[in-house]
Amino acid sequence: MISIRRARPGDAPAIGAVHVSCWRDTYAGILGDGYLANLSAPRIGAGYQNGLLARRGGEAVFVAEVPGDRPGVVGFASAGPARRAGMGEGEIETLYVLSDWRDGGIGRRLLRASAAHLAAIGCRSAMLWVLSDNHARFFYRRLHGRPVATERIRVGGQEIEQTAFSWDPIGTLLTATAVQPEG
Repeated sequence: MISIRRARPGDAPAIGAVHVSCWRDTYAGILGDGYLANLSAPRIGAGYQNGLLARRGGEAVFVAEVPGDRPGVVGFASAGPARRAGMGEGEIETLYVLSDWRDGGIGRRLLRASAAHLAAIGCRSAMLWVLSDNHARFFYRRLHGRPVATERIRVGGQEIEQTAFSWDPIGTLLTATAVQPEG
């Protein structure tokens, strides 16, 4: 059984590896091949480790971990107070699951942990940004996310569009990610 838990600083290298793998898989054909090839798991992992050690106000990172003799991180999510006003009080900043582990409910569980955290710190709504060409946008729509804004950003020297999805009230996201009873 895959467990969802709060990340620890020691998880940072695995989080960096998941981040890079997901970007290379998800953004192939969307972002430049050279940019994706030059992503550095150790550098990105160090950034996550700094964030985990700093424990900035209200921010949390969750990992999905497989059990066994050699447990491993197969996905993660991060959330905290919104970085910009107007679309949600809380923001899900990242949500990545390795491609071999998708379609098993891990993303939904990580999103739920993030939403529960945001609700616990007093956020009454949540939002996230997704590159507009990312197929994950359909996942957010299925979970009743409402597109509320688009904007052009630069990633790896390339201009690309991103879309903001919102859940207001945050209970909409908590309900949409609730574990469905079997049978």
